[in-house]
Amino acid sequence: MCGIVGLHLRNPDLYPRLGEMLSSMLCEMEERGADSAGVAVYGDPQWCPPGTVTVSVLESQQSSLELSTAVTARLGTSVSIAQVGETQLISAPVDVEELKQTIRDVAPGSLVAGFGQDLAVLKGVGHPRDLAAEFGLASAQGWQGVGHTRMATESAVTPGGCHPYAVGDGQCMVHNGSFSNHATLRRELIRDGVTFDSENDTEVGARYIAEQMRRGATVEEAVHSLSEEFDGFYTLLVSNRDSFAVVRDAIACKPAVIAETEDWVAMASEYRALTDLPGIESARLYEPEPNRIYAWSRKEVSAA
Repeated sequence: MCGIVGLHLRNPDLYPRLGEMLSSMLCEMEERGADSAGVAVYGDPQWCPPGTVTVSVLESQQSSLELSTAVTARLGTSVSIAQVGETQLISAPVDVEELKQTIRDVAPGSLVAGFGQDLAVLKGVGHPRDLAAEFGLASAQGWQGVGHTRMATESAVTPGGCHPYAVGDGQCMVHNGSFSNHATLRRELIRDGVTFDSENDTEVGARYIAEQMRRGATVEEAVHSLSEEFDGFYTLLVSNRDSFAVVRDAIACKPAVIAETEDWVAMASEYRALTDLPGIESARLYEPEPNRIYAWSRKEVSAA
């Protein structure tokens, strides 16, 4: 049992309230998993300064000043760094792969928890409500956010085992449930040259999605492919900087509810996570159908 939440804002007037709304949703899911929590926020200008790419780093073993100094010296250009809970957000006006590699060179053993333009990924071990406060999540801005509260059933309770898994450029995935054939699919991905940071089954799904998108698939197409390849009981939410998609397995025993208004689309494991959203009383509410992909983007709305 874990808790998933996601919020996609259609009305730019609500962008300053993204963190407030997402924080309420995340904290309402704390009873579904109090081992750890994480969020992905798209578009906060403090965490991801415009004109830069941002890499989220955990377990660097260096202070923010030490890491910033080392990365700046290696790149030859100024970088900005924000310490948000245990996560260090490093931003620079360079190619994202160059920034990632530089961080790995100067901080070997660190965990890259997310990367891309406009994306900040924050993770921590502990109670979700405490972590939301530590992140200052209620003050965050942006157009889209994803959150997860974890009750660990796969792998250790460490930052590396926390969701979201953000292993592709600007994308992330959160997961409630389990994949029964993840070991087989992990071996196939490793044979294709994919590397892993944890033993978590969710990371296998996230790496699979990232690989599909690297080959040119859209979020919707990548989620459809995963639903055909992965066995198990699950609800997934996958996002990138422009899109947001939800799918449940063919039996759909894991809970999920979607709410839509003209101003936003929200998804959560339980309805109570949605009750503080503005306009919820007039929202269109429905339970996602089994094995059907629901997807939204900043330009259009679709359901496959």
